[in-house]
Amino acid sequence: MRIFLTGATGFIGSKIVPELIAAGHQVLGLTRSDAGAQRLRAAGADVYQGTIEDLDGLRRGAADCDGVIHTAFDHDFDHFVANCEKDHRVILALGEALQGSARPLIVTSGTPMGIAVPGQPATEDHFNADHPNPRKASELAAEALLSRGVNVAVVRLSQIHDAEKQGLVTELVARARETGVSAYVGDGANNWSAAHVSDTTRLYRAALERGVAGARYHATAESCIPFRDIAQAIGQRFGLPVIPLQDADVAGHFGWMARFVGHDMSASSAKTREWLRWQPTGPGLLASVAAIRD
Repeated sequence: MRIFLTGATGFIGSKIVPELIAAGHQVLGLTRSDAGAQRLRAAGADVYQGTIEDLDGLRRGAADCDGVIHTAFDHDFDHFVANCEKDHRVILALGEALQGSARPLIVTSGTPMGIAVPGQPATEDHFNADHPNPRKASELAAEALLSRGVNVAVVRLSQIHDAEKQGLVTELVARARETGVSAYVGDGANNWSAAHVSDTTRLYRAALERGVAGARYHATAESCIPFRDIAQAIGQRFGLPVIPLQDADVAGHFGWMARFVGHDMSASSAKTREWLRWQPTGPGLLASVAAIRD
């Protein structure tokens, strides 16, 4: 298949490119820069220069392909709500280009959208449309497309990691190095989930090739990692003290991340593994933290 890939030069997208090409697919990668175009050509992909703000351009790119994987997202958390609303518009535009066909559209969300009971792992068969996380806009767009007959499925991300980046944990590392302490909230017993980026790229391909319309798949290799263990791994890697924080001190220390750090973001991928015959094999999150280079 010829696949239109947004976010093709990003952390995950750049690794999806060789995964798809090795499986015999062609990739048309979206990039806004000449440097990104050069990297895509070097990886064996075709280049579609544009931006996620250009909805007509996205429609044209999608219309010219046999399927779409959408991984692009604006990670400026100072404008998180607006960026989630923008992603909603992007997904609708991509889906409009595929409407009336069986061509697959794989979009990206986060595992917290599958939390049915606070403190319990998120599951693939649940979508909390009332979740306070504005990222729900991505899945609301997918549901709207599904009602119009579009072959759309969702990959929900945990903390996706390697030694280069670790999702929100990358920001925790930066904050710890800046403040001189690695902190957790309360007793640090709230759990986060994670998956290595190599396993995540295989999941996107599996969802593209074997996924079904309306399904939600979890990029989760480790379901429940106590936040305290993450803080301790950061402290050990950089030789920093590890301290608990009380609620009153969280916002001052973590800034915009305060909305995430005290929450349970555990997730199950049992159904994903069954449905797609996906078995993660990459290193764990704490191993990736230990391997971070200075």
